[in-house]
Amino acid sequence: MIPFNKPFLTGQETEYIKQAVASGKISGNGIFTQRCQSFFEERYGFKKTLLTSSGTDALEMAALLLNINPGDEVIVPAYTFVSTANAFVLRGAKVVFADSSAHHPNLNANLLESLITPRTKVIVVVHYAGVACDMPQIMAIADKYNLFVVEDAAHALDSYYIGPDRTKKPLGSLGHLAAFSFHETKNIIAGEGGMLVINEEQFINRAEIIWEKGTNRAAFFRGEMNKYEWVDVGSSFLPSEITAAFLWAQLENLDGIQKRRKAIWGIYQDCLKDIAQSGKLQLPFIPESATNNGFMYYVLCQNTEQRTNIIRHLGQKNILAVFHYLALHKSPFFREKHDGRELPYADLYTDTLLRLPFYYELRDEEIECICHQIKQVLA
Repeated sequence: MIPFNKPFLTGQETEYIKQAVASGKISGNGIFTQRCQSFFEERYGFKKTLLTSSGTDALEMAALLLNINPGDEVIVPAYTFVSTANAFVLRGAKVVFADSSAHHPNLNANLLESLITPRTKVIVVVHYAGVACDMPQIMAIADKYNLFVVEDAAHALDSYYIGPDRTKKPLGSLGHLAAFSFHETKNIIAGEGGMLVINEEQFINRAEIIWEKGTNRAAFFRGEMNKYEWVDVGSSFLPSEITAAFLWAQLENLDGIQKRRKAIWGIYQDCLKDIAQSGKLQLPFIPESATNNGFMYYVLCQNTEQRTNIIRHLGQKNILAVFHYLALHKSPFFREKHDGRELPYADLYTDTLLRLPFYYELRDEEIECICHQIKQVLA
């Protein structure tokens, strides 16, 4: 059996969890939380990071920080996970869905200005499969209309935008705020877990308060005041030290994990390039302005029927491959709220994108077997 995903353990997770328990502080914002946050700030230059219980929580914190209110409009890609939109819907926002580009599931930045109204407050971008959106264009549009940009970087850990001068900027550092996920399907995992990145000084103090249930508790524990109080809205967004300890074991092995995942991606690409040249499948497109972080490997089928046949055939060989998102503008919850615009490329990826098994311990010969079976069904 070749599963779609298999969580990878470095071997140190339980040891660090024991250390967290022995410390006597397991409720959160202890030594492992601070160690993880410092790692991200130092390695990627993020101004401020806060671990959260999930990537969804990080997005919900972003909506609170940006003071999203009923009537505000938020532009969100239609081809994404529900959390990207739900965080803003919970605050009463009107979500305006944007279509994907023709060559990649990322939001089509050329369409953004046509979606902006006087009520627009935020643009949310998703770096699908860890591939960078056109951030300079998106940020220029945001500046022109005085909008905030939130990067949904759930797929994008250790991935970069490459500028015309070949300088690399980490994804998550380009918008005003960013949300990462450490769900068990991601490169670096904590079972469930996430992180909010704050790139604007104006949001740092309030983010910490929202993170601590609307109190100034974190400042109190740093000795900056003699008591803590309820001073704002917030929720229990911070994870336990047990989650942070697990995450720290993963972060210590980030480079090794990334090396293997990129190698897996490369083997898939090499094995399937001949079938792509025949026109029977399309392989992932990575523009010159983006890096590949080995988050996933997907192909685009010719139609839904072909994809169904491949999934069925692989399943018969005990190989689990899956489709991905169902575009949100046609979801049961939002269908009647959508403004009626056709989003043809979001629909295209909904109907044709196929994700193949991808995890650290996937062996080279297993990848070759998967590719062989795909070629058989397409022969």
